[in-house]
Amino acid sequence: MTGTLRRPKRGLWRRIVDFALTDVNTLVDGGLDGAAIERLEEVLLEADFGVDTTLELVEALERAASRGVIATEGDLRDTLRARLAETLAAAGPPAGGSPAGPPARGDGPGVLLLVGVNGVGKTTTAAKLAARLQAEGGRVLLAAADTFRAGAQEQLRAWAERLRTDFVGGTPGADPASVAFDAVAAARARDADWVLVDTAGRLHTQDDLMRELVKIDRVLGRQVEGAPYERLLVVDATSGQNVMNQARQFGTSLDLTGLVLAKFDSTARAGTVVSVVRELSVPVRYLGVGESPEDLEAFSPDRYLDKILAPEP
Repeated sequence: MTGTLRRPKRGLWRRIVDFALTDVNTLVDGGLDGAAIERLEEVLLEADFGVDTTLELVEALERAASRGVIATEGDLRDTLRARLAETLAAAGPPAGGSPAGPPARGDGPGVLLLVGVNGVGKTTTAAKLAARLQAEGGRVLLAAADTFRAGAQEQLRAWAERLRTDFVGGTPGADPASVAFDAVAAARARDADWVLVDTAGRLHTQDDLMRELVKIDRVLGRQVEGAPYERLLVVDATSGQNVMNQARQFGTSLDLTGLVLAKFDSTARAGTVVSVVRELSVPVRYLGVGESPEDLEAFSPDRYLDKILAPEP
């Protein structure tokens, strides 16, 4: 058998050590030199930290090195971790195991609205959230408000059958807001705790579709006071800085409460989380780490930092 062996992916910290700190003794002798700083910037940019976040991190490390705080690899890692932790804390506390809500049962079900561009994994994310909430004892209803994409209704219905959860859909071309309306009514009738509304993918340039999204949001608010309790933007973590653009664009129409990073690979896109939180103050709620229903992690800053800064052998 012939072929090329694939080199294992290295975590962020391993890449920093291997590429930016070719000589650790430079830390002891006088901190980070110019060449090390330039290489460190390159590593951070490749990991999608973005220009502003990268420059801020490097400047903080330079200041710490000049004060003699950084003398070893461990010192550098601890300083970097502390700075990243400060940035992540700026967006507020993490969501924890569940989304915000639900309200008191007399007020209606907890409603979550999932939005995003085409092909990012909204429907799969809706199913993963449903599985998570079911595992915590909640009764969930999945609502397929994507009435345009061929197969969208069938895809979410198949997930509902697999998870044995309630489902409400609409006829092809139906008003998506009417599906959302019917879903909340059905949830009340079936005594469901949660309604997860999956919407059609759209670009910010599609004004009619963005207005439609706002209409869905407004209808949900009329059905249950304060709904939706979460407006989650689902993004493809592998799309790099496009994540930032999508968050900005959807944020102009909706008051986003959090992001779900689907297809998250911490070894390659570690900086996406930090740059979004720093520049937009929108917290990351979940990380999609696989295709199975259980492959949705509630975002934990500590666990995330442990993962990306692990001192691998």
